[in-house]
Amino acid sequence: MIAVTLPAHNEEQLIAACLQSLKVAALHPALRDEQVVIVVALDRCSDATGWICERFGVEVITVDAGCVGVARAAASERALALGARWIGCTDADSVVPPDWLARQLQCGASAFCGVVAVGDWLDYPQAVREQFLQGEHAVDGHPHVHGANMGFSAVAYRQCGGFAPLATGEDVALIQAMHGAGMQVARLASPRVMTSARRHARAPHGFSEFLRRLEQRVGLATDEVAVGDAAPLSLLAR
Repeated sequence: MIAVTLPAHNEEQLIAACLQSLKVAALHPALRDEQVVIVVALDRCSDATGWICERFGVEVITVDAGCVGVARAAASERALALGARWIGCTDADSVVPPDWLARQLQCGASAFCGVVAVGDWLDYPQAVREQFLQGEHAVDGHPHVHGANMGFSAVAYRQCGGFAPLATGEDVALIQAMHGAGMQVARLASPRVMTSARRHARAPHGFSEFLRRLEQRVGLATDEVAVGDAAPLSLLAR
């Protein structure tokens, strides 16, 4: 059995699109009809997120932590208890491609790390978009770890102790533990997950805050260019 896990905190506006994309990915022919279970960890939700999950018929657990690391760990433990051999991870504001799970299982490694693209840039200026594209090295062997686009075997997850109860960086910590244990991690440019550029962050120091910091740096660089003293591109690196 394959599982997909995601944390959710008041995601009523975006989670339906995420779940629909996961349902499609679960039916990919390369999976050969293997059962796929979607586990959503509802973390302090006070909106209709839980109701939407019920409509999609996915597995739901409830946590009261306000912490993405705790939510991911709880969802992963539920997936393991259900018998998952592989766990794909994403976020409620993201949309996965149809071959997302199939490509993870074909990577031939203990874990998979993918890249992300932004589906809706909202009011972010073009300069922010350009700097993001320069920093997000969408090539095989890339250095990124995104909780919205990763996966791992149940064996690797157990051996590395699982997600730490961190408010941010729980995904990076897990992959570092796997590297430390000598496990192979496939860092591939495809499949790529589309994620949100929303300005209201769910996790401190997460992707939303990263984009805001990038916007601030681009603004600083623009101001310096105006007075003839451009900021080095290294300041804009993630």
